Formats: sequence, structure tokens, C-alpha cells
Amino acid sequence: MQLRRFCSGTIEVQRNPSFSEITSDDIQHFVEILGEKNVVQDEDRLLAANTDWMRKYKGSSKILLLPNTAEEVTQILQYCNRRCLAVVPQGGNTGLVGGSVPVFDEVIINLGSMNKIISFDNVSGILVCEAGCILENLDAFLANQGFMMPLDLGAKGSCHIGGNVSTNAGGLHFIRHGSLHGNILGLEVALPDGTLLDMLGSLRKDNTGYDLKHLFIGIEGSLGIVTKVSILTPSRPSSTNIALLACKDYSSCQNLLVEAKRSLGEILSAFEFLDSDAMDMALTHLEGVRNPLPPSLYNFYVLIETAGSDESYNKEKLEAFLLSSMEDGIISDGVVAQDINQANSFWRIREGITEALTKAGAVYKYDLSLPVKNIYDIVEEMRSRLGEAAKVVGYGHLGDGNLHLNVSTPVYDDAVFTKIEPFIYEWTSKHRGSISAEHGLGLMKANKIHYSKSSESVQLMASIKKLLDPNRILNPYKVLPSSMLFND
Repeated sequence: MQLRRFCSGTIEVQRNPSFSEITSDDIQHFVEILGEKNVVQDEDRLLAANTDWMRKYKGSSKILLLPNTAEEVTQILQYCNRRCLAVVPQGGNTGLVGGSVPVFDEVIINLGSMNKIISFDNVSGILVCEAGCILENLDAFLANQGFMMPLDLGAKGSCHIGGNVSTNAGGLHFIRHGSLHGNILGLEVALPDGTLLDMLGSLRKDNTGYDLKHLFIGIEGSLGIVTKVSILTPSRPSSTNIALLACKDYSSCQNLLVEAKRSLGEILSAFEFLDSDAMDMALTHLEGVRNPLPPSLYNFYVLIETAGSDESYNKEKLEAFLLSSMEDGIISDGVVAQDINQANSFWRIREGITEALTKAGAVYKYDLSLPVKNIYDIVEEMRSRLGEAAKVVGYGHLGDGNLHLNVSTPVYDDAVFTKIEPFIYEWTSKHRGSISAEHGLGLMKANKIHYSKSSESVQLMASIKKLLDPNRILNPYKVLPSSMLFND
């Protein structure tokens, strides 16, 4: 059996021998379904589709399919299920855990051509669209209607809404709008056997039986392929303010969060933090980025966004909050964006840290959910463990208890890796945290799920997978341990 090794020893995977290999007859059948131009075998295009954007995971698929309709997706899946051809669904391919690229030779189904807005109700704010719509494009469409997407990500210019749903993406405005479980009203999903499951409702309230749509939010395409989405969108605020603040220590960041929730209340829409190493990464590796609070670096930075309908009221609340925080010694310095360009420059720092880390060299990325009081403890523990061998960077969505912990090294190094794992997962489990706050499990953490979920819960997940996908063709080797799915 084929064996593949990823990321400097982090993962070793064996190809499931029950899966068929693609043949010329299979390719011809896909051409009959999609037309020749939508069955891609070009080496350059396949190379891009086989590789994640961080270039940590690389498959060897020989075919990329580009369906234009949900019905074409179901025909592809029906055939692949019958032939036992493994499949990987793919959207914008912006994931960070190897969930959207093949592990071996899986058939790639990319939904980028399914990018139509089907309807928008400007009374209720309910948008219905196809899964291949790019998040930023949806937000631009809604802006003309006075609404906005309840989700904002650094990858918004590339990621697809279907992928966002499939990973239950969190993002920058989670503190205000909550998770997609609360904003998704309905889905259309193609099941592994080719059944098209119509759950594309647009009702806010519907208590008729099991709410099945939640089964397909956050499962990373392992149970079905999302083809259409119905989502509740909030009104776009007419007044937005951005402040970048400096704090002397992590305790001050926590106190600032408490005061922000108390003083800013309903207008608080984002509360992000980054440490001095994260800021240094952005300043060093991102083109055009400047220190917003010169001349030297502070220990911590907090980015606060407020959004509301009354400009003068919002400014007064923010100014009163900042003045009080400064007087109480919670913040050491700060600046409020005076125009859209300055606001964008602040967000560029926060959203560009992942890009900066990639440019700096090899990076071990961890996406943890922890009690806010414990979040920075793990950063300091990792610095103590690794010493001068690596740079440990901490940043994330402090308002949601979500830490992005990154270990940066010039090249991938097994000696560094063995000091990171399994320690980081054991530490997170000990503190009752989650090893994946918003990135998903993908290939990277499929075998680590027990650190966050009980054995009974994982077994039930495996049972659901086997029920809906008895041939295990859909995104294999991801989300759940392969030993639970293929050894029966």
C-alpha cells in the first residue's frame, strides 16, 4: 500500500486499497457528464489543485472536475460511489489543516463554477446562493443592499461560502454575529451516494423533526458536499470605528476585554489581539506595513472594532471607553483610525500575520480554543520548551477565546516538532480546551480528535460516517481516524 508522509513527520497515511484507481473509462464518463472543458487533466492546473496554499500538503490526483450544477455533482458522486473512487470536495482551497486537497489520487470536485446568487430578500436579509460564491463577492453584493455577510476572514477574497459552511469558519466578527450554526438557515447537500438533500429553507423558526442542516456544518465535506446555502445576513452598520491599542501585559488585555464588553456593549464587533512577535512578523514580512505606534514595539496589541447606526453615539462611547482605559492604566498607547485607509492598514496587520509567517520560513500552526485566562499560558510554555530553536507567535480572537499559536522556524525540523506534539494537545486537553477552534481537523488533526472529544462521541461520529458514506469515498483520511473507518 502507498504510504505518504507530511509536514516533517507529523502525519503518515496509508492509501486505502479498497479504493479504485482512475481509468480512461472513468474519465470518459466524466466528460459525458460535464463536457470536455470541465474535466481537467492539465498538469499545471492539477498541481495547483493538488497542493494547499501553504504548500504543506500535496496529493497526486489525476483529475479535476468542475461541475456547474448540483445535479452534475450528484451524477459525479453516484458514479464514484458505484466505482468506489475516492473524492475530495474543494472550494477556494484556503484551509490550513490539509482538508481540501487530495491525500493520494482522489477525484477533485471543485465547486468554483457554481457561483450564482439565487435570491435575496431585502426585508428579512436572507441570501440564497450557490456554494462556489466567493465570500468577498457576496459581501460586495450585500453592501449595495445595505446588508453584510456575518462572516469576515483574511481569506475572504478566495474562500467559498460552501467551504466556509463545511468548516464552520469563525473569523473576525464571531464576537458580534456568532457561528455559522446560528446564521445558516438552510442547505442543499449532495450525499455520497448521489442523493440531493434539499434542506434549503429560509425560515428562522422551524421545529419539525431533526434539524439536519447542522449535521453538515463543520464536517469538512466528510458526509456530503454543500451545493447551496441559505444564510441570514445582518444590516450593514453606517458607522464603523477601528482602534489599535497597546497593552503592557496579557492581564491588561483581559481587563480590556472585560471593559470593552461592559462599556461598548452592543456596538462591539471585533476584539483581536497579537503579541510583539506577531507584530514584528507583520512589520518584517508584509510589504507596506508600518508600525502604527512608533517608535518601539509594545508587548501586546489589541484591535477593537465598533459598528452601529449612530456615528456620534458610537464615537462618544468609544472615546469614553478609551479615556477610562488609559486613566486606569489598562492601555499604554493607542490610535483610532481617521479614515478607511488607516482602518485597512490596521486590519492588514492582523489579517496578514499568516502570510507573514509563511514568508518567514516553516511554520507549525495551531488553532486552539481555551478559557481566556489561560490562552497566553501555552504560548509562554512553548517558548520555554523550545528556547532559541524557534520563534513562538501568539495572536487571535481574544473575544472568542481563540488562540492562533504558531511556531516559526527556518525549515521544518523533527527535533522541534517532537517538542511541540503531543505536548500542545495534551496541554489543551488538560485545560478543557479544543484542539481546533475554527480551522477544522482535516488531515492534520484527524488522529488527534480524542484530545477534545470523548471516545463515545468519536465512535458516534464514525457510525454516522459509515451510515451516510458506507464506502467511505468522501474526503477520506480526514476529520476522523482512519483506523476507525477502514478497519472493519
